Amino acid sequence: MTASKNWVLQFCHSYDGPFLDCARQYAALFAGTPYKVCTVYLTGSPSDEVVQGSASDEVVFLGYSSRDVRGLKLQAIQDIRKVDATRDFAFCIAHRFKPIYVALLGTRLPVIGIHHALGDYQRRPRQLFANFYRKRLTLLGVSNAVRDDLRACLSGWPAERIETLYNRIDIAAVRAEHLSREEARVFLGLPQDAWVVGNVGRLHPDKDQATLIRGFALALPQLPGQSLLAIMGSGSLEAPLKALAAELEVSERVRFLGQVPYGRRYFKAFDVFALTSDHEPFGMVLLEAMAAGVPVICSDCGGGREVVDGVGWLFTRADEHALARTLRQSATAPKDAPRIAEALLRFSDQCVRATFWRLPMMINWRLAAD
Repeated sequence: MTASKNWVLQFCHSYDGPFLDCARQYAALFAGTPYKVCTVYLTGSPSDEVVQGSASDEVVFLGYSSRDVRGLKLQAIQDIRKVDATRDFAFCIAHRFKPIYVALLGTRLPVIGIHHALGDYQRRPRQLFANFYRKRLTLLGVSNAVRDDLRACLSGWPAERIETLYNRIDIAAVRAEHLSREEARVFLGLPQDAWVVGNVGRLHPDKDQATLIRGFALALPQLPGQSLLAIMGSGSLEAPLKALAAELEVSERVRFLGQVPYGRRYFKAFDVFALTSDHEPFGMVLLEAMAAGVPVICSDCGGGREVVDGVGWLFTRADEHALARTLRQSATAPKDAPRIAEALLRFSDQCVRATFWRLPMMINWRLAAD
């Protein structure tokens, strides 16, 4: 690697799950600018697919396992220092706390820390660390809910040092992947004439599919004939959730589809999409459903409200009766695809890119750089 000006260092914990697309999202912020992006993954083996998906000018794999980066992470700090020495980096964008920690200790760069979860600074040692480095650390939450949580934990920080930058999708690219409704249902083994409630996520307490199954069972007598609940995902709660469906006598109406690679390709199979998380920092899966033109339902918690408010339905978290009422409403409401498409534009690469460069932290940085 040779030295060059106008580089941005993007430092990611991993490329698992949604985090590869998170890297792409932030690399896309610099499209059409003089800046080039070097994306570094702390954990994970080299992968050509990840290189392509990162949409970056250069990709570096440090190759650690999750076990390797527990504790002080001294070797990782040395490695990021070596990467920093190869370029004249303007600043670093670091996703999640570990990369923020390593970047601040391993470089002298200004660091923009991206937080994708609630509660990241509830622990006192993390608060002390952030306060120690506050002169060159600014923070972004992926929703107002995450931003407000950060501000509450770091109460002495100026508001403009902790802002919101929404997650987003490349709408055209996501839509280009979609199978038709008929093709998607054939692939997933769903009847063509069924009315299908879709859900995608880990089978984990955080996603609260138990409330989803209970609400569906309550609503079922008033839903269209041949209604089905299709749950795409895997996890430790699969057996208990199947047992719950059997207890409620809806086993034949609840389809557990398992882990489906590139699951968003099949979202057109759903008539409505329901996310029942008991807390939700953002809810990328809501955007993917909206890109497929599918109406969305979300529990009224965290960042999910910010995605669906005004375009979808909200119900009280963990309240199966409220969910049942919402499902009944969605079954009879006309589908408003143009309204869904218009709402989705707020979360497009183009819209969020413009927001990024207008953030006070970026305006101040650019003034200082000039």
